[in-house]
Amino acid sequence: MAGMIIGIILASGFSRRMHAEKLLLEVDGTPLVERVIQAAKASLLAEVVLVYQHEDIKKTGEKYPIKTVLNKNADEGQSASIKIGLEAANSGAEGFMFLVGDQPFINAATINLLIAAFKQAPHSIIAPVYNGRRGNPVIFPSTLKDDLLALKGDQGGRALIEKTPDRVSLVIIEDERLGIDVDTEEDFECIRNR
Repeated sequence: MAGMIIGIILASGFSRRMHAEKLLLEVDGTPLVERVIQAAKASLLAEVVLVYQHEDIKKTGEKYPIKTVLNKNADEGQSASIKIGLEAANSGAEGFMFLVGDQPFINAATINLLIAAFKQAPHSIIAPVYNGRRGNPVIFPSTLKDDLLALKGDQGGRALIEKTPDRVSLVIIEDERLGIDVDTEEDFECIRNR
């Protein structure tokens, strides 16, 4: 499949700023992580890989035809999730989109917009901008796979973005609500009341 882009949902964090497994908190009756899975499955992504730590998140993923992979090294930080996701992904990918499991309003249309931007510039890192702030999901070309695999500790793709700013292509997303992620209980209350 030419131009294949694989979505990797990073869902194996510790939710340290929340007192609950935040990815299972519900917005409009659907857990945060499931909303992200639904958006990814409805998009043009060729394959979706869910990197999890908790069994309940795996169970949520298993409702859908996606790959679920356990991150046994979650305590090593975000780089471990990225590596495990890349290793589970189909080797024929042209690019990898990293999604976060706590972005409840992300939708297939936004994912497809980023994919379209990547098809125009297949050697670029594609990142969305919401109300002036860079956010997720981000697409990395497969040529940067080794750089992603070399990340250490709690470094995520942001480290690569900062190292190669000339390779980054930004896509303005008009609706800033799509970029909201849930890190704290206040964030969650805020979106629940919207």
